[in-house]
Amino acid sequence: MIKNILIGAAVIVAAVLLFKFCDFKKSDEDAISYNTNLIQQQIVNVGKLVVTEGHFSEVITYKNQQKYLLDMVSFEKKALIVVNADVTVAYDLHQMKYDIDEKNKIITIVSIPKEEIKISPDIQFYDVEQSKLNPFTGDDYNKINKQVKANLAKKIAKSTLKSNAQNRLISELSKILILTNTMGWKLQYEGKVIETEKDLGQQVKL
Repeated sequence: MIKNILIGAAVIVAAVLLFKFCDFKKSDEDAISYNTNLIQQQIVNVGKLVVTEGHFSEVITYKNQQKYLLDMVSFEKKALIVVNADVTVAYDLHQMKYDIDEKNKIITIVSIPKEEIKISPDIQFYDVEQSKLNPFTGDDYNKINKQVKANLAKKIAKSTLKSNAQNRLISELSKILILTNTMGWKLQYEGKVIETEKDLGQQVKL
């Protein structure tokens, strides 16, 4: 009789322990699933178009000369060109690729899209001088456009526009870093564990 009672008690204890273990495991799985959903939602929130705008101006003098009769006669055309350009540097974070490792609690940023630079110049001609034997043609306008964009590209490279755009990008990505740190997850990029915003900045600017 006592033996049966002891066996019954042991079975009940084992059942309770098994139930608690299963309940604990379920709760742990629910927590991981909840955390994963939070991270995915944050990535969705970050996944937008980050745009930094700038404005540049320049003045160009364009000259071209056509010579005839063994260079004894020449006809020149020239113009003063004023350029005002709006420039945008954008990161489309909808295109960012990432991987979520639920088991090891690691978020890996697989790739960040390259910046997209858009130059929209407004070109105005002043003091235009030309002749019938050397008029302005479509070829001249193409050369001027090419020169304008080349000059603007150099100005953009020397300006803070691209670095400002990168800082905005890092600021957006830091939102993921803050969330992963808060939940005890890890963030990785380019094979390195990202622990601070400074780490993120160094990796993004490689």
